[in-house]
Amino acid sequence: MKNRILISLLACVLPWLAEARTFVSACNSEANEDYAAYLFTYFTGNHITEEAVCYAVSTDGYTYRALNNNKPILDSKIISSTGGVRDPHILRCEDGKTFYMVVTDMVSDNGWDSNRAMVLLKSTDLINWSHSVVNMQKRYTGQEKLKRVWAPQTIFDPQAGKYMVYWSMKYGDGPDVIYYAYANKEFTDLEDEPKPLFIPEDRKSCIDGDIVYKDGIFHLFYKTEGHGNGIKVATTRSLTSGKWEEDPEYKQQTTEAVEGAGTFKLIGQDKYILMYDVYMKGKYQFTETTDLRNFKVIDSEVQMDFHPRHGTIIPITREELKRITDQWGKPEGWENI
Repeated sequence: MKNRILISLLACVLPWLAEARTFVSACNSEANEDYAAYLFTYFTGNHITEEAVCYAVSTDGYTYRALNNNKPILDSKIISSTGGVRDPHILRCEDGKTFYMVVTDMVSDNGWDSNRAMVLLKSTDLINWSHSVVNMQKRYTGQEKLKRVWAPQTIFDPQAGKYMVYWSMKYGDGPDVIYYAYANKEFTDLEDEPKPLFIPEDRKSCIDGDIVYKDGIFHLFYKTEGHGNGIKVATTRSLTSGKWEEDPEYKQQTTEAVEGAGTFKLIGQDKYILMYDVYMKGKYQFTETTDLRNFKVIDSEVQMDFHPRHGTIIPITREELKRITDQWGKPEGWENI
């Protein structure tokens, strides 16, 4: 009797569960299909007036137009301890509606070894951002030899179920090393001691880490600081417990020095863009890939009405695009947005 009742209940419940799974999948698919544009966060130069977060937008991933007349959308004097911020990285959180941004708290006119902090920012509308400064020397003990804290980024670590912040630090005469720590739930502080995330086999300096997750593998793009000044890739299946496999080849498609790798996936396509700052030439290069290993230059397809420095790009919805263009004005020719 009990078995017959259980079977009857299962007969009723299982179709409902299948329908629920179909509904969730449909919702996720619709959410992905709702992406209609791209948001580019960047800074513009090596002066305190240029070390601030700026926005640009694109509807195709190739043509970008600056918002707010290429002026900052946040006041660096308010959000930072130095008066300037660099290297903005923006991330859409797992809930789909919260955004984290991390920036280097630094004014380059004070010297390349002058900064000790990063800024953590949080928003639900891409307009209003809460902010918290994390100064490594004040936050942790034993940091007397720390010389610089550069280019933080954030990624969700599914194994830990937490958001990981990773960045490079240099102590004394040692190399720049990419460290990590997990953020607290409020995204206002780091909850544990920084630990090395990646040290290349040659144990030389590396900075500007940028992690992309694809097909179960984390791809870490990084700059070989001071010895080649190019971009290499290391891969792993686990951010903190797996072995990093290094690709010996440089990935930039130029003989010039580059930095600030930023990688994003094109909406609805199995294509990725790797972009970077050709900083000695005042240029920015875009390359395209399908496997995150082989890249081709697509500069002829890219247009920008501004010159970015180290920044990142994420997809946004049509509603989010309208919200930020209502706030900072629509680019010329975009009146129908």
